[in-house]
Amino acid sequence: MNKKEESLPYDPETLRRIQNHPCFSQEARHLFGRCHVAVAPICNIQCNYCIRDFDCVNESRPGVSSEILTPETALKRIDAVVSKMQHIRVVGIAGPGDPLANQETFETLRLVHEKYPDIILCISTNGVLLSDKIDELERYNVRNITVTLNAIDASIGEKIYTFVEYQGKRYTGREAADLLLNRQIQGIAEAVKRGMLVKINTVYIPGINDKHIPEIAKKVGEMGVFNFNIIPLIPQYKFKDINPPTPQEKIRMHEMCAPYVRQMRHCQRCRADAVGMLGKDVQNQFSSDSIFWRDRIEELVEWNGFKSRGNFPNFGSCMHWYIGIGCHFINFGECK
Repeated sequence: MNKKEESLPYDPETLRRIQNHPCFSQEARHLFGRCHVAVAPICNIQCNYCIRDFDCVNESRPGVSSEILTPETALKRIDAVVSKMQHIRVVGIAGPGDPLANQETFETLRLVHEKYPDIILCISTNGVLLSDKIDELERYNVRNITVTLNAIDASIGEKIYTFVEYQGKRYTGREAADLLLNRQIQGIAEAVKRGMLVKINTVYIPGINDKHIPEIAKKVGEMGVFNFNIIPLIPQYKFKDINPPTPQEKIRMHEMCAPYVRQMRHCQRCRADAVGMLGKDVQNQFSSDSIFWRDRIEELVEWNGFKSRGNFPNFGSCMHWYIGIGCHFINFGECK
């Protein structure tokens, strides 16, 4: 770790706010987990490295989710997760589109904040609407914000973005890059001013913004953001032919940026529906189908009196249940 980075102070209030958040604390990542809920399918920009319409349960990257949840099903998912995983401290909304471009985000935040007032709420955004929506975020006590900022020079930004949509109009080229940058800087500044902890994600794109990343780090460090995360490019879409940076190149980039801002070095490039500890995701256990069938099984188990006899089976993800004519019968033979 760079010596200047080591000297960056934690005030007691900041330390309290990060100690349970795995993305804002290297120590917390070993103790606490997060639950992402994918309630935000719409995005208002198109990045040249991003594909949101592809899903694979074995793929781990931003923009991927197995299903889109309604705010109500998102709350049920959170209920299921926190009841089974006591180390979950964070609920995040990170897509698969941009959370602030989806009204479902704010309904989800409302529901979660009302039921779980002590849980940490956070969002990840491209920043276009951050200053417009920041009052709503404060209303639901969202105090942790991640903004993806890939350039502070519009001539570089126009190589990264196909379009930006704002207030009903679609912008392209340099105009889009200028608009995006201005909106991002305004939103970041406002969030920092209000005492929010802001993390910056920058995608490391060789040949596009690689020489520029230390300038981004310097700028956001001067603005007062909390930490800076470098995400290696995943080659796809228009950037599918660009070779990603090597692990050694990423390490060197962190060292170049560390004099300006605290570095996050443990990012796992989470899916939009990730659940669990960083790098140990278990979101497949909490799909809407799994939760539905688990609820139905529990209802039938209780109906049959298993709970009252102290014989409540551990059915996990088991869905082997049968309904007979005029009666209910549960076959636990295959439950493990």
